[in-house]
Amino acid sequence: KFSDHEERLSGSEREEDEDDVEAALKKEVGQIRASTEQKLRRFQSVESGANNVVFIRTRGIEPENLVHHILKDMHATKKKKTRVILRMLPISGTCKAFMEDMKKYTETFFEPWFKAPNKGTFQIVYKARNNSHMSREEVIKELAGIVGSLNPENKVDLNNPQYTIVVEIIKNVCCLSVVRDYVLFRKYNLQEVVKSNKEDAQQNPSSLTEDQNSKVVKPETKEEEKSSKEVKQENK
Repeated sequence: KFSDHEERLSGSEREEDEDDVEAALKKEVGQIRASTEQKLRRFQSVESGANNVVFIRTRGIEPENLVHHILKDMHATKKKKTRVILRMLPISGTCKAFMEDMKKYTETFFEPWFKAPNKGTFQIVYKARNNSHMSREEVIKELAGIVGSLNPENKVDLNNPQYTIVVEIIKNVCCLSVVRDYVLFRKYNLQEVVKSNKEDAQQNPSSLTEDQNSKVVKPETKEEEKSSKEVKQENK
């Protein structure tokens, strides 16, 4: 049998124990939240499933705006800021790499750029890795048809389009993006975009004068002439 004082003390101790448990729970919840936030980092590497391809998942950032900003800065400053990255492409949407899935997905995905009253000139670039069941011609034809159905004023322009639809097939996943300045930024090639106009001319002899051209490409032997013709044909 306890006295009133002892009972009150016991009750007080129980309240303290409850406070301790509540504090411990709050601490544990805080640790879980901190751990979750740490896992959801602003930039996080993701396994791509293909050689020489790295995925970086972004959080709270539009990939196309980020990549365009990086390339715009490199194009303006001509400062080379990477030695190992060849191209940097934003991926804004993904779906299964089957024609029906792609058609259904892109009908909605293309709307911000191409659905009336929005319009623009466009081209479609396609690349497949570790995938052999998709047809390049079929994909381009179907996606171009969807863009045209969103607004008949959308027109194909293979020289200097306002928008470039990038289609990257990796295994059974279709990665999509719509980018700007694809031609200006050298197909989003980080090594090429920093070259000066003089370097561009050296890489592209067709931009030189006729006299300079003859000095650059004139073969000295029949074997060199054959090789030169093969290179020209490949460039075409």
